[in-house]
Amino acid sequence: MRRLLSLLFLLAPLHVLGGNQVYVKLSESTRASMQAQLADRAVPFLNFTDPGNAQKWVYEMSKRLQQRMPDRKQRFEFLKTVHHEALRARLDPQLVLGLIEVESGFRKYAVSSAGARGYMQVMPFWVKEIGQPDHNLFGLRSNLRYGCLILRHYLDIENGDYFRALGRYNGSLGRAEYPTLVHAHWKRRWSYDGPTS
Repeated sequence: MRRLLSLLFLLAPLHVLGGNQVYVKLSESTRASMQAQLADRAVPFLNFTDPGNAQKWVYEMSKRLQQRMPDRKQRFEFLKTVHHEALRARLDPQLVLGLIEVESGFRKYAVSSAGARGYMQVMPFWVKEIGQPDHNLFGLRSNLRYGCLILRHYLDIENGDYFRALGRYNGSLGRAEYPTLVHAHWKRRWSYDGPTS
């Protein structure tokens, strides 16, 4: 019975909370910087100074994600990529996991009513603004790289204010619901006391 309930939970349609990121023309220097970061094709890896810490982090996060992503290999690749792209953008990997849970419910092919795509619900205008025509926003690496880069951009604009940066990310700047929800998932469901790098 428990397996059946788990399967029904995974198959049930989830409400996608991806908002409507607002297009704001980037300065040439910001665009060039973001494009350069997208162009880097380094293989994702767990960037921990101690391999034991990497194993502990993956084990702990994998346990929490198992119901949403039952396939062990898929889960490992997902977590490895989240960790890599989050640290690359100077973000807490657990924040990114909380954001993904709220945005897409960990559904790779989620599409919001506004047209945002994938795990991190990236709006297609970002591909035209900073990417290449062949970038697939449903691809794991592309989606996470764009999403983390965009969130870092908004954090920089807002001088590190997570509340306002998350509002910008979701297209709900000035409203508390979305930033509060992401923060709650980040700190309650995905908090991790061990080292993350």
